[in-house]
Amino acid sequence: MRVLPEPQLAALLGALADNPRIVVGGNFATPWQALAVVDAAVAEYRLFALNAQPGMPDRDGVMLESPFAGPGMRGRARLRYFPCRLSLVPALLATALPPDVVLVQTSVPSGGTVSLGTEVNVLPAAIEAARARGGLVIAQLNPHVPYTYGDAVLPVDVIDYAMEASAPLPSPVPHAATDVSLAIAERVAALIGDGATLQLGIGAIPDAVLAGLLGRRGLGLWSEMFSDGVLGLVKAGALDSAQPVTASFAFGSPDLYAWMDRNQDVRMLRTETTNDPARIARHSRMVSINSALQVDLFAQANATWVRGGIHSGLGGQPDFVVGALHSPGGQAIIALPSWHPKAAVSTVVPRLDGPVTSFQHNVIVSEQGTAAIWGHDTSAQAEQIISHVAHPSVRDDLRQSGRDLGLRV
Repeated sequence: MRVLPEPQLAALLGALADNPRIVVGGNFATPWQALAVVDAAVAEYRLFALNAQPGMPDRDGVMLESPFAGPGMRGRARLRYFPCRLSLVPALLATALPPDVVLVQTSVPSGGTVSLGTEVNVLPAAIEAARARGGLVIAQLNPHVPYTYGDAVLPVDVIDYAMEASAPLPSPVPHAATDVSLAIAERVAALIGDGATLQLGIGAIPDAVLAGLLGRRGLGLWSEMFSDGVLGLVKAGALDSAQPVTASFAFGSPDLYAWMDRNQDVRMLRTETTNDPARIARHSRMVSINSALQVDLFAQANATWVRGGIHSGLGGQPDFVVGALHSPGGQAIIALPSWHPKAAVSTVVPRLDGPVTSFQHNVIVSEQGTAAIWGHDTSAQAEQIISHVAHPSVRDDLRQSGRDLGLRV
């Protein structure tokens, strides 16, 4: 690893072949200073990121690529969306979308290694794919990145070039709990007993669910990500001390980042490990908790598309739904409000008119109630969803639509 000043790094990048594919860390671990050097030095390139945050380059010459479009890419005319469940993104990078450059943000070197800190995700796979074809791996060395263990640890000789940049890791805007999200969380928490292993998605509802589990004991966490809610479980003694908190990426408050730093009870692993449905299924009483934008009367969930356009992507939801369904005593839970207040529409629709993110869940939960899905025929599922998930103002219309679709409701 050679540490270069920015002008030298820019000159090196400017000599890249035409239109390189550059993979950059996403979520809240993007190496913004290194990305700015790339954008100034390379006229045309393809930029690949997962859950990119605001600030991504937006100009002619930059083609955005993602299987999970965050707010930094969502709605962009130059976005190429690649449908792919998260567990298979490493295979995508090894075959169809090989990178020429990988930009990562790491801790400062320690003992001949650096750590990817809060964002492991698909980055080890991207690094391997780039090195296999003679590409470059460039690190932004940041003393604010926590040193985490597992697949986060990289030998310094894996990195070709580095630049130094000291900047606190950003934190997401906290999700304010509402009466609706608290009611949903209470219903979800009631389904989870002692000794369960948890996977939670992103949003106000998953965060509120964790707050409702402080009285449980022996819980495990095997998830693609976690946030500040895990700190409450730790302080309450709710976690099984024999199991490390295991995930592929994390983001949250400075307190969370400080807690992760050199914490042997945290293991940050590659996405193809954390999101492997077979590995997920090995955990008894695995509980997958995810949100959706819509569900329909056939118990299908849409967490991907809004008004005919890509909102996010498949992510890890299908991986964990399948894994939880195969886990002994496992549950795959979809949790969502019954009504979209901004759009003033029901979240329960007769039939999805866009791509399906996941299906065949155990239960679907809203503030209205809990619908049992597993073990019921299609008509009974639909009746459960109408009676216990849908907003009362649309139940009669949904029943009529269900009959038109051949359901006995």
